[in-house]
Amino acid sequence: MIRVQVPATTANMGPGFDCLGMALELYNTVEMVTASRGLSIEISGEGAADIPRDESNLVYQAARCVFNQVGYSMAGLRLRLLNQIPLARGLGSSAAAIVGGIIAANLLTGGKLSTKEIITLAGSIEGHPDNVAPAVLGGIVVAVGADGEIKCLKIKPPHGLKCVVASPDFTLFTKTSRDAVPNQVSFQDAVFNIGRVAMLVAALQQGDLSFLGVAMEDRLHQSFRSPMIPGLKKVLAAAKLAGARGVTLSGAGPSLVAFADSNLELIARVMGDTFRANGVKSRVMILKPSPVGARALEVK
Repeated sequence: MIRVQVPATTANMGPGFDCLGMALELYNTVEMVTASRGLSIEISGEGAADIPRDESNLVYQAARCVFNQVGYSMAGLRLRLLNQIPLARGLGSSAAAIVGGIIAANLLTGGKLSTKEIITLAGSIEGHPDNVAPAVLGGIVVAVGADGEIKCLKIKPPHGLKCVVASPDFTLFTKTSRDAVPNQVSFQDAVFNIGRVAMLVAALQQGDLSFLGVAMEDRLHQSFRSPMIPGLKKVLAAAKLAGARGVTLSGAGPSLVAFADSNLELIARVMGDTFRANGVKSRVMILKPSPVGARALEVK
């Protein structure tokens, strides 16, 4: 049996649209074993009532891409999925499913794909390197597509950094959220984001969290997605007042993530209370960055 653990991710991190993401200590687990015939999928935890158990399952589809790429054929397959990552909340559940399926299938077939090939394949399926790269590598990752592959650089999360994640009790699928973002932005807004993402990467690399408030500002996507998330601006403001170093939409949303090194319980409470005051139930989690990405827990 192959058993693989994959972390959640928070992507964009403010201005780093489609190129910057971080792994979080919240995990999905994929168990995979060959069978005599057919496909069997068992699911527990997050999304168990909604995730398909047939060949449209994303973990299976990702695994099948590996089987096709390496020329592996089998009579049947059994999958067991144990999910902690909420679905369609901007925390990388799709990336975790894809990465888990690819890595488990790669181990099952003899480990023929390199890490670079795994990331590139996952990116081609998922479409967003800022989710799949940290899911594979862990830590904070700058990832861009170039020359038919994904180029990555990993940054070690600053000491003491924690994430307070407020996840609303409704789904927001990436396509819906992405459709709200315009195809073009002004030159001034592009320059604004270039400066912020450069400062953000430098601040994270140097471990200087005092710059995050400015460095995590964004003009490319967050304001356009804000109307789909009741209370978003008020939650961001409340978290900053409670001591968060920086606050932003997580991925395509609707989850919001506050980056902090103190006042964690207070930040969590005010984020939840502010969402509630705006008619939104939410689940609030205090999570550490995950320094390691997807890993095999069992191979036999």
